[in-house]
This record gives sequence, C-alpha cells and structure tokens, in this order.
Amino acid sequence: MTGAMPREACLARLTEMPRGPRRLIAVAGAPGSGKSRLAQFLADGLNAACPGRAEVVPMDGFHYDDAVLEARGLRPRKGSPATFDVAGFDHLLARLRANAEPEIAIPVFDRDLEISRGGARIIGRDVEILVIEGNYLLLDMPPWDRLARHFDETVFLDVPPDELERRLHRRWTVKHALPPEEAERKLRENDLPNGETVRRNSRKAGWTVGPAP
Repeated sequence: MTGAMPREACLARLTEMPRGPRRLIAVAGAPGSGKSRLAQFLADGLNAACPGRAEVVPMDGFHYDDAVLEARGLRPRKGSPATFDVAGFDHLLARLRANAEPEIAIPVFDRDLEISRGGARIIGRDVEILVIEGNYLLLDMPPWDRLARHFDETVFLDVPPDELERRLHRRWTVKHALPPEEAERKLRENDLPNGETVRRNSRKAGWTVGPAP
C-alpha cells in the first residue's frame, strides 16, 4: 500500500474541485475492501460541504438475474465479471455523464432479495458529482475497459489480501450465518478469485486509498 492516502485526504481533494459540469468518480477495489463505505463517506462529506452535490451509484444494480445465471451455468460465480450486464452499465454511465435529461432512473441491487430492482432510484440533473462504486470499474480487459472513458477521477481502495480474507469470512459466517463449509466454498471459489482478478487486471488509479482504521 505504498503511497496510499487516507480517505480523508481523498475527500479533501474532491471537496476542492471547482464547481462545474457533472463529474463521475470511480471507486474500485476487491470484494470486501469497503468500497460501498468509502463511496458513501465521500458523498456524505461532499454533501456536508455543499448539500445535494453528490450521490453514490453502485455497479451492483447490473447483476444478471439468477435465472439468467442458472441458464448460463454461472450461478455459483455470481459477482464475477461475467455475471454483470456491462453494456447496460456502460449506457447508463454515458447518460449520467451527458446529464441531458431532467432525471435518470437507476437500478439498485436488493441484497435481502438477491435481485436488482429497476428504476429504484432517481438521479436528478442538479447532482454535480456521482461516486460510481464497483469491483471492476478499472478492469483493463473487454468489455469492462469501455467504462474508462466515463470517469473524471479514479480511486482504488487497497486492502491487504489477508485482511480481505478475514472480512469476507466474517461476511459469510457472521452476517449471512452460512454453514462453515458453504462459507469456505464461496470464499475460495468465488470471492478470492474475483479479488485476484481485480488486483491483477485493474488499471492504475489516479488515487489510491488505504483501508479505513
């Protein structure tokens, strides 16, 4: 994590940006790194200084439905790069960046129901900074590499592999209360390989942020 900045320094840089046309800020990192928390921290900080300036847009709304994953034999790998509608996400980012419509509806992934709900949130034209959050935003491989053109700044959340493994193990055994063998399978056969894909195949971000204390 050489050169990683604290999240407060990242927020300070964003806060100092001059007011102007809409900007998209990518926040990427491996599963379990804390992307959602970092993205919300940044949006909350921006809004504390200027109410209504920022909102978070998660990539997870573009999960394929479980029925599609079952038909493609990908259900056990849900959350891997092949299980997202990247083209749909690309089109949404283009619309959000153009900001030519009074409002844009976005899908939201419901973690309780394990499905994406279309049109679950509205982004208004007056929101200046969108913090886009997801594992694969910086992947330098097709079709994910098409997303790069949308981002004004990129942030990578760098968390040591052993800490990621600890967090993911806790997620499945404590938060989701899965049996130990199922939690281990999800960890070894999906989460950790996905994290390795992020670490090995992501472009270098403009800013690197260390884990929250």
